Amino acid sequence: MDTIVKNAQIRAEILDLQPQLVEWRRRMHQYPELGFRENLTADFISYKLTEWGIDHQKGVAKTGIVATIKSDVPGKVLGIRADMDALPVFELNEVSYKSRHEGVMHACGHDGHSAIALGIAHYLAHNKDKFKGTVKIIFQPAEEGPGGAKPMIEEGVLKNPDVDAIVGLHLWNNLPLGTMGIREGALMAAVECFKCQIFGKGGHGAMPDQTIDSIMVGAQIVNGLQTIVSRNIKPTDSAVVTVGKFQGGTALNVIADTVKMSGTVRYFNPKYEKFIGERIEAIIKGICESHGATYDLDYWQLYPPVINNSRITELVKSVALDVVETPLGVVPECQTMGGEDMSFFLQQVPGCYFFLGSANAEKGLDYPHHHPRFDFDETALSLGVEMFARCVEKINR
Repeated sequence: MDTIVKNAQIRAEILDLQPQLVEWRRRMHQYPELGFRENLTADFISYKLTEWGIDHQKGVAKTGIVATIKSDVPGKVLGIRADMDALPVFELNEVSYKSRHEGVMHACGHDGHSAIALGIAHYLAHNKDKFKGTVKIIFQPAEEGPGGAKPMIEEGVLKNPDVDAIVGLHLWNNLPLGTMGIREGALMAAVECFKCQIFGKGGHGAMPDQTIDSIMVGAQIVNGLQTIVSRNIKPTDSAVVTVGKFQGGTALNVIADTVKMSGTVRYFNPKYEKFIGERIEAIIKGICESHGATYDLDYWQLYPPVINNSRITELVKSVALDVVETPLGVVPECQTMGGEDMSFFLQQVPGCYFFLGSANAEKGLDYPHHHPRFDFDETALSLGVEMFARCVEKINR
């Protein structure tokens, strides 16, 4: 085990699980599945839960699973959430557990999240005398899109018994193994998306006076959208408006009659939920009208921001300080403009989502998330189980 983790306080029963955690993670890594298609993954998880005698419900929001573990002593109900889905990425790693599903890969660590959730399920099922209350372990589909948290909530995963608090983690290659990113308030950004088509009037490239140049209109719109953050967002807040795709034109001597563009919006402060979308449309409308063009805009919210409850975050932070060394161990400056549908759970019950450092540059395990060579140091798996075990114990003290 790496030196940086040797000093971590992990109980013997969980350290003994480490080989199985690796085995479960690699098995799921080999058979990655996209959102709402996690049938093999769900079957494997259900098989292990059944083997350990854990009550669970399958088919929640199509492929989701909810396992319920009750101790011998009444107490609060803690939810633990783990996502299961993979990404449409062709894996370039040459490892024994490389993806066998061509063009699909666990490039974000969700296989590790599910393995950690299985680990805490195994530990709790075999140690019911060591905690109070009830734990609901939520294996969620489709985090990468279109989102499985909201439909799971709509199907009642936070009810019967009602969840008092919820925690979750994300293996994080932006932090080294042996560290954790934990902060109250906004951790991850809202994710909003847009597609827009500009309709001009095509014509000969040498006769622009006879046309309405959609590319020129589109270029002005792209520039105009950048003024939203610089001139409409409070300087002490953070936001991003990105046009990631721009398509128009068919030939070098033809003025295009249409342009298509699409992009994403990110922000932390919930007060901007409708504001940025309204400003985007106002800018598009104004520029189009000034040039005689028209437009069709499709704008939607994917996920709200991930906002951690102060009380539960303090609990998780206190647990982390008992598990890893300080001051390196807990990193509060860990915000990211990435998004996560854990946000929907946090809107319903108080909770905390945190980052579990998983990068190890010495082993070459530090490629960024969504990269075709993404992988992580599996030593982090037992750390994740220990964190959840201590959260379960402390929530009922």
